[in-house]
Amino acid sequence: MKSPIALMCGRGPVRRGAILGLAALLAACSTYQPFDTTAYLRDSFAKRLPPELEGRVAIPFALDEDHRAAVEQLIVRTGIERDRAALIESFIFSTLRLRYALTPTRDADETFDHREGNCLSFVNLFVGIGRHVGMNPFYVEVEDYQRWNYKDGVVLSRGHIVAGMRIDGDLSTFDFLPYRPKAYRSFKPIDDLTATAHFYNNLGAEALMEDDVETALPHLEIAHALAPDFEKALNNLGVAYTRLGRPDEAIALYERGLALHPASVPLLNNLARIHQERGREEEAELLLARLDEVNETNPYFFVYRGEVALAGGHVEAALEHMRHALRIDSENPEVHVGLAKVFLARADLERARFHIDRALHLDATHDEARRYAAMLAARGVGSGGK
Repeated sequence: MKSPIALMCGRGPVRRGAILGLAALLAACSTYQPFDTTAYLRDSFAKRLPPELEGRVAIPFALDEDHRAAVEQLIVRTGIERDRAALIESFIFSTLRLRYALTPTRDADETFDHREGNCLSFVNLFVGIGRHVGMNPFYVEVEDYQRWNYKDGVVLSRGHIVAGMRIDGDLSTFDFLPYRPKAYRSFKPIDDLTATAHFYNNLGAEALMEDDVETALPHLEIAHALAPDFEKALNNLGVAYTRLGRPDEAIALYERGLALHPASVPLLNNLARIHQERGREEEAELLLARLDEVNETNPYFFVYRGEVALAGGHVEAALEHMRHALRIDSENPEVHVGLAKVFLARADLERARFHIDRALHLDATHDEARRYAAMLAARGVGSGGK
């Protein structure tokens, strides 16, 4: 509303009709209420979720009354968005002293209270604070940065989310450990409903990694119901069904997922594994052939193949797969972590340290790289190996 008022006031004498019009405009401004994203999201939950799941869903970015009051005391509502964004980062990293923790993924209130969280936890807090002080931050998916975990023959999927905001017409992004280099190149803004699906997919994937399928299942059902086309939730819900002895439901889910995402490595791998376990070798071979066909230029596929070879004790084959991934994309932190794992298996600690350092240079928040860096440091292996 600021620009129309400035233009009208700059025209010299104003007629009575214009004064009345301006008065009406100001009255309208005085009653303006910002869009209630929380209420809108609650309404969306009610439309998409059965009652037994709806009652279990939290809004990841919502701040309670005490936390909103703390924010209001310390963050000034300046008129310049870039300044307010800087104030929010300062509040999170200097006032709260937020620390990185891989798990669990936390909502905004939990992140505020615990003063720690992973990248999605940070984004939940950033979005919650930003919207409370009159800004419009949103969730952004990093499309070229995947997180897969290989366990017991299946692939679990997690995405990577950063905060975004349009400042002076450009997309600015905000991530954990600001001002540190990252290897991200491809970004896609997502709506709050999809962001909530990411949040619950993360919770489900974390529970699956701990072999707690009973906890994982409702989280993944929520993620899938909120975003039915979300590839990672489709995949992980299929993993949960498989572990619960419901392979037919997993197959139906994987097949639906592949109709939507025909080049998905986790979906192709996990469906092929079910067919192998059921003795359907022909169906499995067709899927594995598709894996080879669609992933010749995908570094994550070769990292995954290297992980599988390493798990089977085939260290040299793993090294070849990781080197293939490196030739495709030498600026990918996942590739360097994969190479470090191989060199650790060969007891070549200096080369392992070199690739861990490279991974951390590309992404200072990479959880596996940070863990391996700490392990190597405990063994007395410093930076700068070759």
